[in-house]
Amino acid sequence: MINGTSHIILQAQGITKRWPGVLALDSVYFNVYAGQVNAVVGENGAGKSTLMNILSGTYTEYEGRVLLNGEEIRFKNTADAQRAGISMIHQELNLVPCLSVAENIFLGREPQTPFGTIDYREMYRQAEEILDCLQFTEDIRRPVSDLRVGRQQVVEIAKALSFDARVLIMDEPTSSLSENETTLLFKTIASLTAKGVGIVYITHKMDELTQIANRVTVLRDGRFVSESEVSDTPVEEIIRLMVGRERKDLFVKRSHPVGEKRLEARNVCLRSEEGSKHIVKDISFEAHASEVLGIYGLMGAGRTELFETIFGLHGRRGTGTLLIGDRRVMPRNPKEAIGHGIALIPEDRKTDGLVLEMDIARNIALASLDRVLKGGVLHFRGERAQAEGFRRKFDIKSHSVRQKAQELSGGNQQKVVLSKWLLTDPDILLLDEPTRGIDINAKNEIYRLIDHLAGKGMAIVVISSELPEIMAVSDRIITLCEGRLTGEFFREEFSEEKILKASLPEK
Repeated sequence: MINGTSHIILQAQGITKRWPGVLALDSVYFNVYAGQVNAVVGENGAGKSTLMNILSGTYTEYEGRVLLNGEEIRFKNTADAQRAGISMIHQELNLVPCLSVAENIFLGREPQTPFGTIDYREMYRQAEEILDCLQFTEDIRRPVSDLRVGRQQVVEIAKALSFDARVLIMDEPTSSLSENETTLLFKTIASLTAKGVGIVYITHKMDELTQIANRVTVLRDGRFVSESEVSDTPVEEIIRLMVGRERKDLFVKRSHPVGEKRLEARNVCLRSEEGSKHIVKDISFEAHASEVLGIYGLMGAGRTELFETIFGLHGRRGTGTLLIGDRRVMPRNPKEAIGHGIALIPEDRKTDGLVLEMDIARNIALASLDRVLKGGVLHFRGERAQAEGFRRKFDIKSHSVRQKAQELSGGNQQKVVLSKWLLTDPDILLLDEPTRGIDINAKNEIYRLIDHLAGKGMAIVVISSELPEIMAVSDRIITLCEGRLTGEFFREEFSEEKILKASLPEK
């Protein structure tokens, strides 16, 4: 329920931001209210993160005004904004891998002893106090590089909460969180708003709006479209404002006759590094030509580890058998997997899927360098022509194939990763969270691409933590829980309740 007495803490008035050749924001207006959540939605490239980077002091050059409690203010940097009570949790992780959980939370402002050294006992006490609210059970002395993406995101949230923030900006904070972690985050948000903190919440997940947001602001193509109360704005209307079309125009899966068996996994297992337990235990399944097989499970179910084992990323710690045609194999490294016609689109495209400092053409060529080598020397013209073909085919929005991958939106980065692996001519495509952190329009482009590839006879296996998504794209779904296969559902049997129940641990 909207609190009618809430006042505006932070306000953007007529904000315009230009990059060379690009108008990122065009006279945008935005409000942050005390004790409320204002959700910000829009396609990738709509200007959401750019606006938040201005409000949080990351970008200091812009046109327009920022008002804090009615007074105009211009931050010199992020530290200046934090001192004013404005903190931001970025979509991309901003942690120092070699430092511990506690050290990351208090980096640059560690508690001091009377002798001027770091007071680790006090730092650990304060870190535990914050993390207890998020039910974080990992060792706070452990390097964050040892944690999976979802756990690292919790550390990012704790880091932002460690500031006494009056305004907290969250950019896709649940993109890597389990359902339990998301529930805890929402409880934390409710606690903060009850204390008068204003929350800005960027999301692509429409179901989150009704759970936590009071207001929703829509941006499109760098422009302000609307601000309204969530209770008065149907999801269909929000989507129309975001993408300019009705939901009926979005993805509808086609039916393809299922072909021959392309992959059979038998008793696939993965032991932990110390060998004391199984992360994946005796998982068997089949994938057929022209079929999309979905894999669903909660955080820690072993979904990503299963893909990594099949792709040879864990060497001899992975056991079992893969039947590919008449070949009985178990890849020990990615090169072997590629040789057997397997391609893997990883969960974290920025870390594992791309070399961000390289351009589009070079990224696309990386897994198939033999195609652009002449006499052992890279043939630049061939590399460029090859990339241009994918750029046109998948409508990768860029000024050229020589644009760096780090300058692209999330959806276009994912298209580059897909292009790289499709260039290897795979028979089996493994997709791990292929739409993580991308907008509705880009998601539907990826869905249509998956459907198109299945229609061409490829066997596709998709992991998604979003149940509506996995049900929309799949012909069949298997569920995992705690490293084991717990259920199988054909399309006519799909039910959110049944699939979720199969994914939960037994009491």
